[in-house]
Amino acid sequence: MKLTAEQQAEVRTWVSDGASLSEVQERLRKEFGLHPTFFDVRMLVMDLGAQLKDREVQVEADDVTKVKLPQKAQEGEAGQKESPQPGNVTVSVDTIQAIPGALVSGSVIFSDGTKARWYFDQMGRFGFEPELPGYQPTAEDSRFFQQKLQTELSSRGF
Repeated sequence: MKLTAEQQAEVRTWVSDGASLSEVQERLRKEFGLHPTFFDVRMLVMDLGAQLKDREVQVEADDVTKVKLPQKAQEGEAGQKESPQPGNVTVSVDTIQAIPGALVSGSVIFSDGTKARWYFDQMGRFGFEPELPGYQPTAEDSRFFQQKLQTELSSRGF
């Protein structure tokens, strides 16, 4: 899809003003007479280097009181919190490919309860996406994760 420099500037403005991909697609149709697919719009936004903005979710005060908080770590008999058991790492492999471009993917739960997604792309590169930004598992958990992941993948023919 070819756009003039003015049209590209207009699309950048829409995205910076908070337009979603669907809204950009609709405006391209209405204002420029173009009929791109959703994928075409996504590629256009990426090519233009425009950054989509996350929409803020508004929550009413009543809704906040209904939110369940994560449970605190259980306390031992002496009143101390139980520490995570090293090596208590759970690895799972997705049965349906959920990550585009991934050869194989799955999830992991570390001994401290932190979850992460993992994948190998078609070039064999490893990807790791923890739920908590910047999270690093302990060295022991990392070792157990690698061992369990290797076992899981070997049993599935990878």
